[in-house]
Amino acid sequence: MKKYLLAAAGVVAAAVIAAPSAVGASSEPPTDPTPAPALHPTPVPALHQTATPALHPTPAPAAPAPARIRTVRSGERVDAGQGFTVWLTEDGKHWAGPDGFENFRSVVDGNIDRSQPGVSHQSEGDASGVFHSGLYYGTRTAGRVELTDGEGHKTVATLVALKGHPDWGVWYAHTAPSEDSQAVALYDRGGRLLADLPGFRKP
Repeated sequence: MKKYLLAAAGVVAAAVIAAPSAVGASSEPPTDPTPAPALHPTPVPALHQTATPALHPTPAPAAPAPARIRTVRSGERVDAGQGFTVWLTEDGKHWAGPDGFENFRSVVDGNIDRSQPGVSHQSEGDASGVFHSGLYYGTRTAGRVELTDGEGHKTVATLVALKGHPDWGVWYAHTAPSEDSQAVALYDRGGRLLADLPGFRKP
């Protein structure tokens, strides 16, 4: 009787010992022998930046070249065109029109200040055209005298100076007839404005 019980106990013990092995074996997941496919990242398209063209500023227009100043002797007559004559003396500017009538503007009577740049203007004419003339003074670097009409049209004057007197001279020009007054500007040889007389438009 004892021998049977011991044998039965051995069977039970063997069953208890074997049970954990069976449980442990069933908890492992089955191994899949097929390898997982490799992951290939989706390529990102390259960003192409468009170059912005460089901005090149438009250069400012160059100033007109300075006028050549004609140097004359005292009393030397200059043909100013269309029947007009101009001459210079120590005391100022002289001119005459087709009618022969002589005119004069002094540079020594105190009416102009030769210590600073300035310009004067006289004009006469008819339906065929207008003769403009005047003095420029107070500078040894006169470059040009320019007339501008009411519509913006410009006329560059001719310059005449008396030998030995570089700080003043005479200018003259011809324009078409107009009811508007011409503006007059004096520039130095570098194109800098030295003095001006405003024009006006007839209402």
